[in-house]
Amino acid sequence: MVDPRHQKLAKVLVHYSLKLQPGDKLAIKSKDIAAPLVREVYREAIRAGAYVTTFIGLEGLQEIELQESNDEQLEYVSDFNVFVTDYFDATLTIWAEENTRAMSTIDPKRIAKKRKAQATLTKRSLERMANGTERWCGTLYPTQAHAQDARMPLSAYEDFVYGAGLLDLEDPIAAWRKIHAEQQRIADFLAQHDEIHIVTPNTDITYRVGGRKWINCAGTENFPDGEVFSGPIEDSVNGTVRFSYPAIYDGNEVEDVYLTFEHGKVVESSASRGLDFLNAMLDTDAGSRTLGEVAFGLNYSIQQFSGDTLFDEKIGGTMHMALGASLPESGGVNESGLHWDMVCDLRQGKVYADGQLCYEDGKFII
Repeated sequence: MVDPRHQKLAKVLVHYSLKLQPGDKLAIKSKDIAAPLVREVYREAIRAGAYVTTFIGLEGLQEIELQESNDEQLEYVSDFNVFVTDYFDATLTIWAEENTRAMSTIDPKRIAKKRKAQATLTKRSLERMANGTERWCGTLYPTQAHAQDARMPLSAYEDFVYGAGLLDLEDPIAAWRKIHAEQQRIADFLAQHDEIHIVTPNTDITYRVGGRKWINCAGTENFPDGEVFSGPIEDSVNGTVRFSYPAIYDGNEVEDVYLTFEHGKVVESSASRGLDFLNAMLDTDAGSRTLGEVAFGLNYSIQQFSGDTLFDEKIGGTMHMALGASLPESGGVNESGLHWDMVCDLRQGKVYADGQLCYEDGKFII
């Protein structure tokens, strides 16, 4: 029996997030465990007139590649992947893991080497999204592994996931359009300012965004959504930030991360657990110690940490910062094979825009 929430999500993804039109070439990328949702998205995309290609992966292949490859294999970029990066009008990525910690025993230097090799593809993909030649969206299919990370039974986690996407409402598309209007007001305010100063009991950091663009993410950048983000002027970041929640990347969890920036670069790093992995990622390439993204989480339907960045970076009352690659649509120019979002709770914090208090205790007060 088809889960009606899969049908509803498929309609949102196809008609709102990706805005598929007849003749569009769509790629769906996922794991086989997500087959129930893949089928419904495939069905809806076909009905919309799209030409659909699926890329369905098997659990464990990435670990084999990273464990067994020699350096030349790790650095190899296939002509096929280059072709795929330029071919599709729209791409949907559905994350679905049977073991979210499968990468945790891989040498982090090997992960960094692979990420560095993929940097050119990452850059090209981000450029296409920025110039509008590719529409991309990422979402998550709830599995037992994701539910365990969130410390929930699967049924409760499914309710959490679909509730975060407002799929429990009769018309989620109308609800996301309303959120878009409210977030645009915030983005427009921030766009009028340059220096952003963030203060919490453990954070005091400034960055500049003058001339950069604040992007309103309301269900079209990924799903669920609920944030505004920009690309900071690369050499403008100064101060120290403590990320309140564990920072998770490729199944590796780093706890109690402190980063100190001087003139845009991380000059000091510490963590209570996972410091070796953190430092290996910081040394991925020339751009991995620089912030590529700054953002505010505005989805107040998400109020708890779940161990998955797709949701955690959107928690209403938080901010996140991403080490590594900029998202070109924001005007950022940092290049890296890394893009690692880390989340800081602002519910006991203040934000100043050019000295004006604009955010307090988890909400904008403009």
